[in-house]
Amino acid sequence: MAWKNQQQFIDALEQAGELIRIKTYVNPKLEIAEITDRISKSGNGGKALLFENTGYDFPVLMNAYGSEKRMCMALGVEKLDDVAREIEGLFHLLSTPKESLLDKLKLLPKLGQFASWMPKVKKGRGECQEVVMTTPDMTKLPVITCWPKDGGPFVTLPVIHTKDPNHGSRNVGMYRMQVFGPTLTGMHWHKHKVSAKHFAEYKKLNKRMPVAVALGGDPVYAYSATAPLPENVDEYMLAGFLRKKKVELVKCISQPDVEVPADADFIIEGYVDPQDELIWEGPFGDHTGYYSLPDWYPRFHITAITHKKNAVYPATIVGIPPQEDAWLGKATERIFLAPIKMTMVPEIMDMDMPVEGVFHNLVITKIKKDYAGQGQKVMNAMWGAGQMMFNKILVLADEGVAIQDYPALAKYVFRHLNPATDIYLSTGPMDVLDHSCSKLGFGGKMCIDGTAKMEEEKDDAYEAKEFALQPGVLNSLLKEKYPEIREVNESLLPLGISCLLLAVEKNKTGHIRELHEKIAALPEMAAVKVILYVEHTVQANDLPVALWRFCNNLDPKRDYHLYKSPVSAAGMYTACVGLDGTRKTKELDNFQRDWPNIIVADEATIRSVDQQWDALGIGPLIPSPSLKFKGQLYGEEAAVH
Repeated sequence: MAWKNQQQFIDALEQAGELIRIKTYVNPKLEIAEITDRISKSGNGGKALLFENTGYDFPVLMNAYGSEKRMCMALGVEKLDDVAREIEGLFHLLSTPKESLLDKLKLLPKLGQFASWMPKVKKGRGECQEVVMTTPDMTKLPVITCWPKDGGPFVTLPVIHTKDPNHGSRNVGMYRMQVFGPTLTGMHWHKHKVSAKHFAEYKKLNKRMPVAVALGGDPVYAYSATAPLPENVDEYMLAGFLRKKKVELVKCISQPDVEVPADADFIIEGYVDPQDELIWEGPFGDHTGYYSLPDWYPRFHITAITHKKNAVYPATIVGIPPQEDAWLGKATERIFLAPIKMTMVPEIMDMDMPVEGVFHNLVITKIKKDYAGQGQKVMNAMWGAGQMMFNKILVLADEGVAIQDYPALAKYVFRHLNPATDIYLSTGPMDVLDHSCSKLGFGGKMCIDGTAKMEEEKDDAYEAKEFALQPGVLNSLLKEKYPEIREVNESLLPLGISCLLLAVEKNKTGHIRELHEKIAALPEMAAVKVILYVEHTVQANDLPVALWRFCNNLDPKRDYHLYKSPVSAAGMYTACVGLDGTRKTKELDNFQRDWPNIIVADEATIRSVDQQWDALGIGPLIPSPSLKFKGQLYGEEAAVH
């Protein structure tokens, strides 16, 4: 269904018991984010929050997409899989041979639907232009500051419109914008993004690039801006398909070459000049749960700001998962399963992106396996599929297991895994936010093939051992022999999952490689196939947190260590892979880039929110999630906390 505007969506959230209005004053600098972080982690995504008293003329809407129910409401569906099924049905209809006239006539209504999804530019002004600021001024908007080490306030849910200067094709994307002054922000265009390519074309032409930013309107716009569509596919066609009604656009006032949704709450118009010097933007708490490092980005000069009457400013926070953005990612996982399956990897049956993997870091794929080597075929196809090129760890399973049942999945994968032959390493493009890469935007990838193996794929010399030690034995043994091991998580072994997690305090070059050789050679370790190493400050027995830290800090190709036992008299061997998910430094790892801290609130903000909690009307006090991570900081921030 199509939402008339953002206000109608807010009203629906409230009627469904999914929205809390906060009427007392809350500071947009740090406090709104801290309250939202507590609510979003309170179970099932908490509630959407409408901060009505911000010290500005506009309320702030937070956590609107922060649960499965609210994400479905935003997209107008009962279940996220409903969209995938409809897309799959369309693909089948269009690809089926049309032999008779009747077959062709049956297709006409669907072709008419395609036309009804295309955006339409209407004449005159839209609801988004009811009020025109006499003098545009970003400081009049309640732009939030999320985290204490952020470079400043950022626009966090901007729907940014650009056009290719040669072909006129539109791109609608979401790139954060740091506010530097009343008419100046940064424009955080990563080099892989379409808007960055548009800007490169304007540079060649030495022309100013018109840009417009929409905030609010139908919530499907923000989702569509994040969707991994192929280049030159208009995001507003996807929005029209999702809302079953075409998006109405109007021309901007000061940048008439750009069109924006008529029902948006705010429009920020301006330009990027290729002759400008770049501006130093960041750092910024990001969806990885770490601060993204500062860098040089284009300047966005604001020429006009318009808004509807009674506009509401939408925003979000990203940080240590789970957060609201997890549900935007889950929608993409479900919606784009069908196109990937139908156009690129037909053997895919299902796909899952665990929250701990923060989108690209960890992707689980279930395939229908019919022949030897099919896992490698799928691996290469997926790493070549759009934004899946940023994937770091790909886990493959087959129809023998449900991949959303993580314990059953892990048991299945490890049962079929030979660590010496079924883990594949590669290098390729990585998200520029991945701090573990030795080089910005380029690093290692790993595929773990946990499918049932056919005879051609088996190594007959490999011997899989069953874990037979009593619980606690490895914990005592390893800590006694290796004092640098601070915590041992052996909880997976009794479940039939031959994986061990170790928290280690490194103190020398090559420490993890050397330690892994020693540990894996122990007779008691013969049944362990994989050891995950994390920093000594990480609680290894808190499995979700440990996996989140591990996935972020691993470059699989650089940090992979394989131990193969000597071949026995019977010609057999065992194998154990060590994966180094610890923090990398120049001193111990020859790592030349800065390593960011995880994102936590500062003590002053936590204390302030604690003191005003009762007045907020949002239930019993929820302690700050940041308290759990205070002991995991390092450097100056560790000293401050």
